[in-house]
Amino acid sequence: MAAGRTNWRNVIMVVSLAILIAVEIFGVALASGWALAGLFELGPIVAYVLMGLFSVLAAYGLVNFMRRVVKIERLTQRG
Repeated sequence: MAAGRTNWRNVIMVVSLAILIAVEIFGVALASGWALAGLFELGPIVAYVLMGLFSVLAAYGLVNFMRRVVKIERLTQRG
């Protein structure tokens, strides 16, 4: 099994994309939990629960997105 050379340009791009998407998606998850709890006056405990639930959904979405990105992008070069 011949291992290829690492394509650092694509690796840096994928890592940068992961950071950007993660910050955005977790920001939306936390803000949504806080906003919904505040809108319906549910209290701080429910706000934290909603933030946690939305963060788990955000993590699931991020993992699936990154799996697709890594499958499509060539992180190694042969030859």
